[in-house]
Amino acid sequence: MSVQLLCERFGFAGAVREAALRAEAIASEIRYEAQARVKTNVLAAFLEEGVSESDFAGSFGYGYDDPARAKYEALLARIFGVERVLARLSLVSGTHAIVTALAACVPHGKTLLSITGRPYDTLRNAIADAPNSLVSQGVKYKELALPSTGTPTASRSGVVRQAHHDNAFHDTNFHDAIEKELEDKSVAAVFVQRSRGYAPRPALSIAQCEPIFAAIKKKRSDVAIIVDNCYGELVEDREPTHVGADLAIGSLIKNLGGSLAPGGAYVAGRGDLIERVADRLYAPGLKDGVGPTLGFGRAFIQGLFIAPLVVEQCLRGLDFAAALFAELGYDVDPRAGETRTDIVQAIRLGSAARLRTFAEGLQSAMPVNARFRPEPGRVPGYAEPVIMSSGSFISGATIELSCDAPMREPFEVYVQGGIVREHAVLGALFAARALTSS
Repeated sequence: MSVQLLCERFGFAGAVREAALRAEAIASEIRYEAQARVKTNVLAAFLEEGVSESDFAGSFGYGYDDPARAKYEALLARIFGVERVLARLSLVSGTHAIVTALAACVPHGKTLLSITGRPYDTLRNAIADAPNSLVSQGVKYKELALPSTGTPTASRSGVVRQAHHDNAFHDTNFHDAIEKELEDKSVAAVFVQRSRGYAPRPALSIAQCEPIFAAIKKKRSDVAIIVDNCYGELVEDREPTHVGADLAIGSLIKNLGGSLAPGGAYVAGRGDLIERVADRLYAPGLKDGVGPTLGFGRAFIQGLFIAPLVVEQCLRGLDFAAALFAELGYDVDPRAGETRTDIVQAIRLGSAARLRTFAEGLQSAMPVNARFRPEPGRVPGYAEPVIMSSGSFISGATIELSCDAPMREPFEVYVQGGIVREHAVLGALFAARALTSS
């Protein structure tokens, strides 16, 4: 469906329509070559694994010998190129899976080193700040800030964004700082957050991660590299585990779920570490032999099959949104056509009032709860109130179109997902119209 048709059907005119038509011209020139390779990789995994209809049968209770779980995890292991995967409904979120893995891999008295600075709020809280955080249980924790390079750029709001070049993660001084931290023999794991969270920085590409992972392993082969892969799955044709990560972790109601998975999260990587994570999740000695799929095996497996198409639809919608809001004078990151490594689009709005207006506009385009009005509210793990727009069929499934933002400077909104490009386009148009009318 063309943008012109959407404008006619939903009554967009004036500056928004003109900007939308220019944005469509920009977005139409973008090619999604990596997604063609991702689709091929996923198809190959299904054919090599040999999925049969009987594999959809699940289990209840303890989940012993669950065929759907076994097949699903085998498919994911092929896609990630790893020994084992733990993909379970009993891991209720990406944060739950990450904290479980960190607790399993960093014993009491050992050190967890984050080399991508401060993690997103809820994870940072679970690691260091909450009453029963990992730190309170005897884990030591250090953060190493990502380097910033490039020329500062001013946004419409007057707030300055520090640009990051593709080689920011390759900075020589940064490598030296990591090596110095690794001289501490108590460091048991290095943590990497690929996506931006609520930080004004780009997501990390697999190409950026590869040399730093190699350098870590050269210095300390015993240190586990643990990657928060949320929002990044299937955006590129390689995953962190293809370039040296020991564990990659994420939610199943984001990219990999293809909008069909009803819940859950995964940990993919080395077999010995997966066993430790399973022992932590369930009980020592049970390993990964329990955990029912509760009849959702078909949804998991089919969701994975269509996930590459869904991710591509997200990227197309986000590129349009980036082009549209850039045309309207807002600072966006990434810009339309720039390499994307996750399904998140940052738009710097510059004020609390604009954040609320954007969220209200986007909400009015949702397939579910379109008549609701978003209000900032307290969210566990976040210091400031957070405003969200969501009308997803699966609660919290940010592979479906949504946005969220903490009510703090620089008042940047993060738009995620969009399983149908036209819906993401429409949502961006509704948000733009709300801003220009306010």
